[in-house]
Amino acid sequence: MTAWECARSAVRALRANLLRSALTMLGIVIGVAAVIAMVAVGSGAQSRVAEQIRSLGANLLLVQPGSGSEGAVRLGAGSRHNLTEDDAAAISAEVAGVVVVAPTVAGSAHLVHGNRNWSSLVGGVTPDYLVARDWRIGKGRAFTSDEVQTAAKVVLLGATLAEQLFPNREPLGQRVRITNVPFTVIGVLGEKGQTAESGRDQDDVALLPLTAARVRVLGARVPISRRAVDFVLVKATSSEAMAGVQEQIVRLLRQRHRVAPGADDDFQVREPAAAMEAQAAAARSLTWFLAAVASVSLVVGGISIMNIMLVSVTERTREIGLRQAVGARRRDIRHQFLIEAVMLCLLGGLTGIALGVAAAIAIAELVDWPIFISPLAVVVAFGFAGAVGVFFGFYPAHKASRLDPIEALRFE
Repeated sequence: MTAWECARSAVRALRANLLRSALTMLGIVIGVAAVIAMVAVGSGAQSRVAEQIRSLGANLLLVQPGSGSEGAVRLGAGSRHNLTEDDAAAISAEVAGVVVVAPTVAGSAHLVHGNRNWSSLVGGVTPDYLVARDWRIGKGRAFTSDEVQTAAKVVLLGATLAEQLFPNREPLGQRVRITNVPFTVIGVLGEKGQTAESGRDQDDVALLPLTAARVRVLGARVPISRRAVDFVLVKATSSEAMAGVQEQIVRLLRQRHRVAPGADDDFQVREPAAAMEAQAAAARSLTWFLAAVASVSLVVGGISIMNIMLVSVTERTREIGLRQAVGARRRDIRHQFLIEAVMLCLLGGLTGIALGVAAAIAIAELVDWPIFISPLAVVVAFGFAGAVGVFFGFYPAHKASRLDPIEALRFE
């Protein structure tokens, strides 16, 4: 018997018991569908986290003031206001491996244009902030260092804020009042999307020159220092240089702030992308764990296929004896039943692929979650289904091939 003849015989045997064949494939269908859906959702989560890491900016360190206290109550990071523009200038001048240093003040403010108003995050920054965040200008231009020095009343709007204040209108050159101070829109920032940790819309922001934000909008940060900043962004030359830059910053700021040996730092130096990378690694591990759990269904399906194939061998004992009597060799009988088992698994695999893709798309639509259907996952799941057919179908096929023709013909 040729492979084609064995396949035709297997198809006829499967069609003779459609319901039994469908129920036998069910474990394979569920296993393949679950693997594909889990990997698609997990890969989507990883891609979202990777996009968030890119939106932060590459090789970025965040320097924050330490935590203050009121009585016995600690107020949390950033409450001491002991980080200044002079600290940022010292980091830029004395720390090796730094591309730019961007001191920043931030707060909420009300923005008004005509009869439209919107409460948004307002950041006072220098031109280096856009370099540190790898933030492009969508329209217009960025402000200059001279405009920072003169506290010029110019503003860059995030894409969301520009849409809220200027729906279907060109914002460039328009006036916006921020806490009753008029500012001219000179640019619109490119889209960044939401942050992974807080879910805040990064495009709902207005960026002003640092001096203008402090003097005209946000006021003095603390009574004792008008040069205090909320945080400093430091962009390193490469990911390999990050650890060295961080150590140099810690040493420099401890020296500048006169922190005693053994005492805790009065500031924090964090790598924002590190937490997200840990989140991505956790999502990756969870994805493969769920895929491994789902693959158990494939093994269960393989066991059910072995069981049904053994029943099929018993039911078709006389057919096997007749084939052997007319010249079929043992390997022909073995191939016939093995192809039947593999065909069951492959049909289940194809059905599972379609069901898994549909389930992943449905999940994406229902919960607004990104998915990525990996061709590799589809191929591996389909190949594993075929391997299950070979592994669990071999014993029934071998048993069928070892039947005695005389005993098989006499079987009732």
